[in-house]
Amino acid sequence: MLSHAKLLVMSLFITACAATSPTSTTVEAVLDPRAVTIFRGDGASASWEQLVEAASASEVVFLGENHGHPLGLASAAALFDDVLARTKSASLSLEFFERDEQSRLDDYLSGVSDIATLERRTQRAEGNFPPGHRAMVESARRASRPVHASNAPRQYVRIVSQKGYESLGALTWEQRRLFRIPDELLGGRYREDFDRVMTPAGRDPKAEDEQARLSRVFRSQQMWDWTMGESIFLALGAGEAPVVQVIGRFHSDFRGGTVQALERLRPGTRALVVSFVNEPAPAALASEDTGRGDFVLYVGPSAD
Repeated sequence: MLSHAKLLVMSLFITACAATSPTSTTVEAVLDPRAVTIFRGDGASASWEQLVEAASASEVVFLGENHGHPLGLASAAALFDDVLARTKSASLSLEFFERDEQSRLDDYLSGVSDIATLERRTQRAEGNFPPGHRAMVESARRASRPVHASNAPRQYVRIVSQKGYESLGALTWEQRRLFRIPDELLGGRYREDFDRVMTPAGRDPKAEDEQARLSRVFRSQQMWDWTMGESIFLALGAGEAPVVQVIGRFHSDFRGGTVQALERLRPGTRALVVSFVNEPAPAALASEDTGRGDFVLYVGPSAD
């Protein structure tokens, strides 16, 4: 599992969570996205109906996915469709669109532009707008539900990594509304897993120079977490629920990262964590996946 987690986190810093590797969509046509193996976080078996019922009753649903996984994204899109069918105020929130792209999304959702224009203006293709993501946006559009570009723009995240949060203090209000500087840097298992995954082989994560490097990179990670957490917070304040946040699962597994940030911003939020694990379905919940999410879905190895 660690190798998959490392690839997930490393991809955040190579592409700032905005690009994915193109993968074949054949899996979607062959396998039923609602027939995946599901467990609760404590190991009990669960049905698709139980998952949909729990998601529909929540205020926030974190769909922790593996970037570009065909069946995983098809399953996430199916879950969103079923939540839309049961609720009147659900909305979609996407890690993979940044806040400065919101008006372009809104233009498409409101009919001002078409899908080709959206893709051109946001530089989207199948690699960074895979079929599952596109299906969810289309479903929200048909249902007249909001879609939020929830992440911090990459240019500000890069500045933070290099110069720290204080370097953003002189920006205008219009620039600063595009991100949330963390109220605090969160710790616990999330930080421990981050340090372990991001430490190169042969390096001591506790060495002073390595700690300094990890802290710089973690500042960027936390800016994503807190910006997405704030985006969800604002959507809830507008009366939307459940807010379905599609996110790379490292940000939400074990209720870390973005879940932690949201809980700081809005204590007591009823948040459901769904983790799509890109491993073959086991007969019982794998020990390393205990507590990974409120529901854990096994969607098979990644196509690539």
